Amino acid sequence: MYGTVARTRIKGENRAQLQQVIERQAYEEVPGFVASYTLFENDSDVAWIFAVFTDRESYERNADEPAQHERYVEYRALLEEDPDWHDGEIHKG
Repeated sequence: MYGTVARTRIKGENRAQLQQVIERQAYEEVPGFVASYTLFENDSDVAWIFAVFTDRESYERNADEPAQHERYVEYRALLEEDPDWHDGEIHKG
């Protein structure tokens, strides 16, 4: 598997809205998409967004899609700053 982890800072009033946007976007038909997760750090404005794909090719194909940019713009508006992205292979265990 392959994917990305993004460290983000949420505008305080947007925590619930960010989760709703991410949950809704996760159900879209994206080839190779496996799952997404959000970790909200306790009592802070930091959230980690995880996106998992079957392989690197699926991930990169999605990253190049205009629809992905539209999804990004939608949740980016809820953040204090651009996410800090970390892409790579995902291994279980």
